[in-house]
Amino acid sequence: MPDNVVRPQTRLGGLLVSEEAVYGLILVAGMVLIGSERADEAWETMVTVLVTVLVFFAAHVYAGTLSRMAGGKGSSIPTALGGAVRHSIGLLVVAVPPLAVLVVGASGVITPDAAVWLALIITAVLLIVDGWLMAAARTSSFWVRLLGAAISGAFGAVLIVLKVLIHH
Repeated sequence: MPDNVVRPQTRLGGLLVSEEAVYGLILVAGMVLIGSERADEAWETMVTVLVTVLVFFAAHVYAGTLSRMAGGKGSSIPTALGGAVRHSIGLLVVAVPPLAVLVVGASGVITPDAAVWLALIITAVLLIVDGWLMAAARTSSFWVRLLGAAISGAFGAVLIVLKVLIHH
């Protein structure tokens, strides 16, 4: 690989450069969108997003554990479970920034509507950054990195456009 391919240097960087991170961000954005339209209070949106992320994380860990045990590797339950948690944890980590914004909105520091919009924007920006980093981990091509950022960001953009269409 070329010298200017970016490899994650930290555990956090490795969590962000994963399919789980992209999936988690899209899940969070979708739940912010749905939760904000159905909830009467800001805290309800935050709880909806949090519970949904936790359920999807648990389901991902469960499926990963079963897969590791059935995959012919002969993994014990604790080994398979640990591997599944390590593989899936990015889904939880990426939910923290948008959830933090929703908590701020639920506490009244900013309006609930502003919190929802900010959470969606943060999620879209994180998708762009994640797309760039995932491409950068595999290639030194600026154009491929830009394409990775654009494709990932497009998922967030679609959800923001849906919010605009639903909101008005």
